[in-house]
Amino acid sequence: MVVRAARPADLPRVWEMLNGLALYERLTEYVSGTREDLGRHLFGTPPIVECLVAERGAELVGYALFYPTYSSFRTRAILWLEDLFVERSARGSGAGRQLLAAVARRALERGCARLDWNVLDWNEPSIQFYEHVGAKRAQIDWFTYSLEEAGLKAVAGADRPS
Repeated sequence: MVVRAARPADLPRVWEMLNGLALYERLTEYVSGTREDLGRHLFGTPPIVECLVAERGAELVGYALFYPTYSSFRTRAILWLEDLFVERSARGSGAGRQLLAAVARRALERGCARLDWNVLDWNEPSIQFYEHVGAKRAQIDWFTYSLEEAGLKAVAGADRPS
């Protein structure tokens, strides 16, 4: 197993795995972006997200998608792990652990305070994997809120005079 940075030629396979993750997480209705958009975000100038892939032989079997965020309290960067996915046929092969380790190394190299991510509360295999490698559930009573496009537009226009 080799973990390396994704290349533009990997984009079709990464997009396929991204859709596999959405299917696994029962969230396919939320996939509204395009492969081309993902490619621009990964390989544009400047890139806004990074991707590592796990390669077994000539086959890509997993990927990790991540980007920087910031902790004002710690005044340090944080890496946010958006996706960590390994094909069913490669689970248990060490691909997920190697991908997570590679992202963790990048966080350390960049002086990040931590690496964060979300996991669905029903996703017991992933929860067990994360806890097995030493990850801890955040002990903070915060809720995650989001503004989707319609909400963004409503809030962005809220300060305009009528």
